[in-house]
Amino acid sequence: MQKLCDDKKKNEVLVVPLIWLCDNEEGIVKAYWDDQKSADQSGFSFARVLEKFMAWRNSDANDPDVAPCLKRINMLAHSMGSRVLRQTLVNWDKYDLASGVPLIFRNKFLVASDVVNETVHRGQPGELISHASRNVVVYYASDDLALRASKAANLKNKVASRRLGHSGPEDMEETPRNVFQVDCDDINTLYDTPKGHSYFTDTATPGKPGMVFNHIFQCMKSGRVFPDDPLQRSIILK
Repeated sequence: MQKLCDDKKKNEVLVVPLIWLCDNEEGIVKAYWDDQKSADQSGFSFARVLEKFMAWRNSDANDPDVAPCLKRINMLAHSMGSRVLRQTLVNWDKYDLASGVPLIFRNKFLVASDVVNETVHRGQPGELISHASRNVVVYYASDDLALRASKAANLKNKVASRRLGHSGPEDMEETPRNVFQVDCDDINTLYDTPKGHSYFTDTATPGKPGMVFNHIFQCMKSGRVFPDDPLQRSIILK
């Protein structure tokens, strides 16, 4: 880890993928339900990763000869990755921390999140996502076909709630002030035809950034979601 912090280059963004073990069964509805179990179980492993990272970062805190790692950390969680992230923070807070999760992320980007849309409200398990980050940006689209399969799976198993990636937070007034929402309904199928689910990249033109990617990059550079209006919490990309 120290080498990653020492190898500093101007304007460089180091991408570290975190892979969790999802199901590979046939049948998208059944697979989505089983993947929820896998996502929750993966939270234990990733909580250990965060605990080990914090132990490494704090290990040389009192050594004047070791420069602290000052790289900013941003996280993008796509689809059920938001469930993995939520469960990771819940487990980390429960088993390893004494007074809540630390603020270690600059931005968290929740794209097409496959979790219930009130999960980021105050008092809900996903509130920890906002505690651990300066900004939380929720990207959503009502015509995301992949999330329709998730909704069908949850209704089949008697869980009736809209998904965060379909509607954004249920009530923005119930979310912490550092949670923002971005309506991608006008552009999601443009970048991912026909599903409209992986719209943070441009699947039609590989290597070309789309509007969501550019917004994410702007947030990473400035540390602010809407720099022209600090009180703004919502926007429509079009």
